[in-house]
Amino acid sequence: MKRKVKTKVRGFRTRDGAGVNLVRVLGNQTTKEFDPILMLDSFDSTNPDDYTAGFPMHPHRGIETISYVSRGKMVHRDSLGNEDGISDGEVQWMNSGSGIMHEEMVPAAERLLGVQLWLNLPSKDKMSKPSYNSIKNDEIDEIEIDGGKIRLLAGTYGEYQGYKGDYLPMDYYDIHLNANSEITLTMGEKDSVMIFTLLGNVYINDEHIEEKTAVKLTEGDSLTIKNGEQNAQVLYINSRALNEPVAWAGPIVMNTQEEVQKAFIELRNNTFIKEKVEY
Repeated sequence: MKRKVKTKVRGFRTRDGAGVNLVRVLGNQTTKEFDPILMLDSFDSTNPDDYTAGFPMHPHRGIETISYVSRGKMVHRDSLGNEDGISDGEVQWMNSGSGIMHEEMVPAAERLLGVQLWLNLPSKDKMSKPSYNSIKNDEIDEIEIDGGKIRLLAGTYGEYQGYKGDYLPMDYYDIHLNANSEITLTMGEKDSVMIFTLLGNVYINDEHIEEKTAVKLTEGDSLTIKNGEQNAQVLYINSRALNEPVAWAGPIVMNTQEEVQKAFIELRNNTFIKEKVEY
């Protein structure tokens, strides 16, 4: 059964961090519909003043943050002692788990283009050990398809195996379609599947999807994405819905308000970080 469009979200312009201009596409109003994806922020600018203020040191608990920089640069530093940078076409994948402090600085580039996802953690893994990984270009398979290519950012595609997270399954593809092309993907009927049109417009079952739109798909075992007269770049995200309560305040996402309140008390008491750097 072919998947169809269930929900379309365009988002709104806002500022975050130390003054980064971005489009918040998914947030606390879309958690149930797009489960397990909590947030999707979209970045697209040729003006460094929009983003070079970056995201100074701040806490997280209960989520994984996944940043894909299609074009541009991002530099990460955290309380585990990690310092790392990614650039054109690379990914940062951080599990905040029981608690982490991190910063993301965004150096000037010709163009900043990409997204950050917040992937929810199952309740049993909310207090897991934090970790950081980067997925560099030499670890990302580029798979030729009729009319374009797929960059396998994470998960599997056919016999290809990409980066695998420790908690929820997730297939994450950066699909590049030439003009007047199409691709059909197969998946489990109950999988939680969404796309984001990073560049260009596409069609799903003849329904027009504008650039910078997040789309949640109905259940089904296949999805066909068609292109128009222009090239398009589409992010495909396939995971498993948690169907668990979400309690969200700022950078903390837990299952109950009591757990959230405990996190903020620990931040004030300086007992938030459970995993410290070992020298």
